[in-house]
Amino acid sequence: MAVADTGGLETVLALGLVGALGVGSQWLAWRLRLPAIVLMLAAGLIIGPVTGVLDPAAQFGDMLQPMIAVAVAIILFEGGLTLDLHSLSDAAKGVRRLVLIGAPLGWLASTGALHYVAGLSWEASAVFGGIMIVTGPTVIAPLLRQARLRRRPAALLHWEAIVNDPVGALAAVLAFEVVLVLQTATGAGEAVADLALGITVASALGLAAGWSVVKAFREAWVPEYMKVPVLFVVLLGVFAVADHVLHESGLLAVTIMGLWIANARLPSFAEIYRFKEHATVLLVSGVFILLAAGMSFERLAVLDWRAGAFVLAVILVARPLPVLAALAFTNVEWRERLLVAFTGPRGVVLVAVAGLFGERLVALGIADADRVAPLAFALVAATVVLHGFTLAPMARLLGLTASRLPGVIIMGGSKWAVDLGAAFKKMEVPVIIADPNNSHLRSAREAGLTTFYGDILSEVAEERVEFVAYEKLICASDNDAYNTLAATDLAPEFGRENIFQLKRVRDASSRHALPATLGGRAFGPDETFFEANAALSGGCEFRVTRLTEEFTLEDWRAAQPDAVVMAELGPNGTLRLLGPKDAPGGKPGARLLARMPQRAERQAGGPPAEGDAPA
Repeated sequence: MAVADTGGLETVLALGLVGALGVGSQWLAWRLRLPAIVLMLAAGLIIGPVTGVLDPAAQFGDMLQPMIAVAVAIILFEGGLTLDLHSLSDAAKGVRRLVLIGAPLGWLASTGALHYVAGLSWEASAVFGGIMIVTGPTVIAPLLRQARLRRRPAALLHWEAIVNDPVGALAAVLAFEVVLVLQTATGAGEAVADLALGITVASALGLAAGWSVVKAFREAWVPEYMKVPVLFVVLLGVFAVADHVLHESGLLAVTIMGLWIANARLPSFAEIYRFKEHATVLLVSGVFILLAAGMSFERLAVLDWRAGAFVLAVILVARPLPVLAALAFTNVEWRERLLVAFTGPRGVVLVAVAGLFGERLVALGIADADRVAPLAFALVAATVVLHGFTLAPMARLLGLTASRLPGVIIMGGSKWAVDLGAAFKKMEVPVIIADPNNSHLRSAREAGLTTFYGDILSEVAEERVEFVAYEKLICASDNDAYNTLAATDLAPEFGRENIFQLKRVRDASSRHALPATLGGRAFGPDETFFEANAALSGGCEFRVTRLTEEFTLEDWRAAQPDAVVMAELGPNGTLRLLGPKDAPGGKPGARLLARMPQRAERQAGGPPAEGDAPA
């Protein structure tokens, strides 16, 4: 086996290290509830300039730039693939203004900050300024879920990040094409012609490829198991051909291709997108680790006081002013405008694209372009850390949080669901009851619970239910097949560990048992929908109890030997839903939601004891 003669790691071992550090950083960030990009930055710098374990330029040689270019192309294609124009809902007008007005103003403001504050040339400033439109869709989503914003400000930030992901890349591509043709063309006429040719060819290729893929998939010309490989091959082919016509126009082509496919309503789109999303996580991690490891102390030395002033100028001027101008004279209230204006975390896409274009600009003879990548790292690290710690407090200060605690969606409007929802409400946990049968929701409305009339899997639910305010889903309708479908379909969005389902009626039969990959986790005692409702009709109820130093879990167990704990709200606000094999932690300050026999006075129809009313 050929080994790279670099005095360092073998090439294959270096690839394995990059993958392990990238994915490992994302997993550790998930466990610690930290922005993954901060840990990836630290990991890349440690194995790169700090210890010298990995030198990407030496390990991968001439293949490094093509690898990064292809990875960036796939990342931008996935960005276009996320942009379903039908899903903008009531934030559509605000998002349109943020893109059509805010993005160009942001480009100009960022370019000015780069030139006048950071001291970059106009060429490097124009290209990097276009990239700075991107606000980091991979970063903003976990921040929004952690802050639990109301639906409209959350939708504005979420969709701005998704839409501006390809828009920012396109702005950088266009700026780079202008710089490229001005540097290589003999006259203004030739420069304009080259630029027009590249944009036209790239747009035509992207549209043609997107239309062809949709047509082939819809007409079943491609078998299901080959759809993702075919999509990858077409993507790489479009990128290569467009790039051959005019350098970097391939990024424009693949982004347009992704936009077309995203809005084509393909039946198999969900499966395709999930696979692409997983591939993008790997690529984003790898590219970021490679770029961070490729830094040197000499390149990082450019981060002087001007770099700090540039970051402050972006946070306090170049981001807020364009957003406030774009949202002026709209129905977006001033508090939401302020929150959106002062929330702009940048992410891995910015660093990946900035690093790629920085190298390209240096190759064109623009010497100060080697400062683009370090400035990108500084901006990303500063904004992610800043907004990671300030978004939730700022939202609470402005009164824009949807809830203080993680909420629960209960699917089904039975007596069991309503009583359980009332118990959650007593615990101050946000809860919503969803059912496609309006008559099933009458009891929930009478109990003062929030309801949604419709299918939880519908597009209307995406528009009207503030999913970001809810962390867990309990599938508890009287239709086992529908419960399984909803649990399986929503597992990627909520996380499979947060999806729960009542026991299926025919689960014990090997003929009717479903694979473990389908459905949700068991919830409560090992009971079906009918058994759970029958237990309430037979004299049981839900009650909430707070544990203290004096009244411990053992004391509660001794007083309620027949109680079944369904959920536990920890003293720090962490909500756990428990299955038949789970046990509560029982720390002082925790609140237990349990099903237990009714007290004698309630069975007899008498008034409940003071301070111990049923949920």
